[in-house]
Amino acid sequence: MKEKKRALEGIRICDFTGQLAGAGATKWLAAFGADVIRIEDPVNQGAWDILRMMPPFVDERRGPDFGGGFNNHNAEKRGITLNLRTERGKELLAALVARSDVVTENFAAGVLERWGFGWESLRRIKPDIVYVSNCGFGHVGPYASFKTWGPIVQAVSGLTFTSGLPDREPAGWGFSYMDHTGGYYMAMAVLLALLHRQRTGEGQWVDMACCDVGLTLNGPAILDYTVNGRPMRRAGQPNGNRSDWPRMAPHGIYRAAGEDEWVAIACRSDADWTACAGVIDRDWARETRWSTLAGRFEAQDELDEKLTEWCRGRDKFEVQRLFQAAGIPSAAVQKPGERIDRDPATAEMGLWPIVRHSKMGDVRVDGLPVRFSETSWTIARGSPCVGEHTQEVLGELLGLGAEEIADLRARGVV
Repeated sequence: MKEKKRALEGIRICDFTGQLAGAGATKWLAAFGADVIRIEDPVNQGAWDILRMMPPFVDERRGPDFGGGFNNHNAEKRGITLNLRTERGKELLAALVARSDVVTENFAAGVLERWGFGWESLRRIKPDIVYVSNCGFGHVGPYASFKTWGPIVQAVSGLTFTSGLPDREPAGWGFSYMDHTGGYYMAMAVLLALLHRQRTGEGQWVDMACCDVGLTLNGPAILDYTVNGRPMRRAGQPNGNRSDWPRMAPHGIYRAAGEDEWVAIACRSDADWTACAGVIDRDWARETRWSTLAGRFEAQDELDEKLTEWCRGRDKFEVQRLFQAAGIPSAAVQKPGERIDRDPATAEMGLWPIVRHSKMGDVRVDGLPVRFSETSWTIARGSPCVGEHTQEVLGELLGLGAEEIADLRARGVV
């Protein structure tokens, strides 16, 4: 039987992305069969992407080929080095662009332009090229020259403002949430531009602003403010564990038995509460004041205290089982080891594939949380070491011989 082609097989991407906001996008495309070729600098050994040098590490070895985060975000890609300070390096990049479908980068605005590979130059090299840039504020407007990072994007876009405890300062999140989201939007942008090219033959520049991506995630809050004049943070708000739209009570994360153990419970209706009271099986739960949403909402603090007291004497998975058996949405707050190693749903989804890295050996990485019945993703090869595929790519795609490549190495071009 003839083997099926992968969904993006035949698409080649000349990739300058780094960290997660960019590299996370091309990881998706590589997993579905695109030939993603990372371009890195032989002088700094790819260290402009700081994840090359950062933990976690699999053992005592350190250096640009052993960063665990880099390996995770760049699985299934190939990697070459080109010294773009040299004319020959620029010639080779131009030749590679001419044989590619997409150029991707998430540098600060204007970096590729300063290298001589901005949009006008790219389209002269290949008129139907798709160029997707992903920077903090895009390439136009008064903030175009500003540089950003995930937490900065979150603050500027208003997302940090949405998270916190009542009557306390905005807390935000303890990680670069927008790096993940920026990568997802960038992957969509690449695919949409490729679809346009398939229909019309036209390439195009997609100028993506990650801060604007973050702003779009505030839609309901912005609508509430513009239509109803209600600010997001007002007396008693926000409490991210509670639900105002739609109103639910109890609705939150409750402390269970053990150190730093928690369980989530969501009561959607009065009928749900009747079932909750049956599970709790305490006199206080049967009080009539709790039987209506209005009663539960009016004394939510007290209700949460009582429910916490009940949960604290029980294992979080026991609480999950009891409430789910009664038809109430509930889930133990799982720690990484519980979710990754001991949850059967994770194994069923195949969410943590093992890749073969040429230096680290077998390493587990993030998979993709989707399943396709006909053209599913594959992640089996680890991230490229610095320049690992230089000889392969320059020989295979540009027709350079071994002696010429050796000369390029000797001259510091690759």
